[in-house]
Amino acid sequence: MPKVFNVTGVCVPWKHYMVNIDDKLAQIKTLIDKGAYFTINRARQYGKTTTLNALAAYLNHDYLTITIDFQEFSNMSFRDENTFSSEFASSFLDTLDTENDFPDGNENPAIKRLVEIATRPDTELSLRRLFKILNLVCSASQKPIVLMIDEADSAQNNQVFLDFLAQLRNYYLKREKTGFSTFQSVILAGVYDVKNLQSKIRTEGEHKQNSPWNIAAEFDINMSFSKSRIAGMLNEYETDWHTGMDADEIAGLIYDDTSGYPFLVSRLCMLLDEKVCRTDGKLRKNSWSREDFFAAERMLLSEKNTLFESLTAKLKDYPKLNEMLYSLLFTGKNILYNPDNPHIDMATMFGFVRNSNGILAISNRIFETRLYNLYLSTDDMQTTDLYKASLLDKNQFVTNGTLNMRLILEKFTEHFHDLYGDSRDTFIEDEGRKFFLLYLRPIINGTGNYYVEARTRELKRTDVIVDYRGKQYVIELKIWHGNEYNSRGEQQLVDYLNAYHIDTGYMISFNFNKKKRTGVHDIILNGKTLVEAVI
Repeated sequence: MPKVFNVTGVCVPWKHYMVNIDDKLAQIKTLIDKGAYFTINRARQYGKTTTLNALAAYLNHDYLTITIDFQEFSNMSFRDENTFSSEFASSFLDTLDTENDFPDGNENPAIKRLVEIATRPDTELSLRRLFKILNLVCSASQKPIVLMIDEADSAQNNQVFLDFLAQLRNYYLKREKTGFSTFQSVILAGVYDVKNLQSKIRTEGEHKQNSPWNIAAEFDINMSFSKSRIAGMLNEYETDWHTGMDADEIAGLIYDDTSGYPFLVSRLCMLLDEKVCRTDGKLRKNSWSREDFFAAERMLLSEKNTLFESLTAKLKDYPKLNEMLYSLLFTGKNILYNPDNPHIDMATMFGFVRNSNGILAISNRIFETRLYNLYLSTDDMQTTDLYKASLLDKNQFVTNGTLNMRLILEKFTEHFHDLYGDSRDTFIEDEGRKFFLLYLRPIINGTGNYYVEARTRELKRTDVIVDYRGKQYVIELKIWHGNEYNSRGEQQLVDYLNAYHIDTGYMISFNFNKKKRTGVHDIILNGKTLVEAVI
């Protein structure tokens, strides 16, 4: 069976095309060698489980790894100490190869006691007794034991889990003070960190922030996929299929739009392989082109999948988070990254945002465009006169498969002036980008795509990049601040066009000067044509 791309469940090297993560595993092993206890907190479908599985194999020579998935535990498993301890002992035993890891196999006294408590759930078993037995197991093992708990956040709202963490902490401290034999390292993997778990369990009268997991070492390993690692995976695919792709170029396109988010990388590759580049089930020669990539991206942005559904659910569950993201996208105002702000911390934890040189930014272009599409598709948006005008106009903007961006700017200027010409300056500055995207979206929907170029925001302007059938259009949106400022903006746009190897760029200037010259006109600068719409 040939390898395939996978986005469901664990990826395995002999079945799936995978990005090589050996460098990340080596960094994690360094923490384990030091005896660190730590947490791997990343957003949904960020490859946590795949990383743990790969880590277990990577550590096999030096350590005995025990992986327990709390998602396999039922709610009843956390009912009390006795039930949890028995369930934990049973799961612990399921992963042991007792004949190889212990001198006398199943006859080892520590293993026999563990089997006893796992098979007799009616036995009174406190967490303290469970840990005494686990420490006997650690002492008897041929290798140091690394305990990995996946989906740790599924234990939220269970006090017994906090008590379990407290026991781990106590034995860790005992190890540091007296050399007491216990786990070499403990890894908790999940979306929420344990402080969040604790805050969910505390009653209204309790406001303690001391976590039982305050012994955790910092885990700052970047788990996203780099462009070079994505290219390595594509080169393996190319060796198998001989499509003729430029693996480095396609890897760059994938990385630019996903920022290396593991699910998004794999899903784009899967769509390219299974949906875009195959005809009657057969892979086309000379496939995996730029145009194929943009086709796969349009599919991704229009589909329902578990990751997007999870993100959308978070917006409904946390209205303040939703308000912050809306403001970040549409107002153009910088939001300072502050991890102590609970809404920013939550948005980071769920994978919506990242810290970009001290400024809050949406994590990747895919998320950003998906969020724009979500906010622009609300009933309030789609009942505006501007949106209705776009629906009436949209058929006139495409000729022989080519988008007439100049005509779009002309019609947008006309409608915007008629509808919002008397609005206050502050309204225009906050809403101008939103209304341009609202007008644009019905025109390119299903055939084209757009994203907002984050690098230009600090220059007090916004560049919207539109892809339509593989051709890109750069549209700069800015507020008029005088001729000198405008001239600098024109030169910056020329520089940007040079970087993209594009000859024509577009500008929308919101100008409040009563003597302004409205309409659309051309500017020739350094061999580039700038089509400027003044509103």
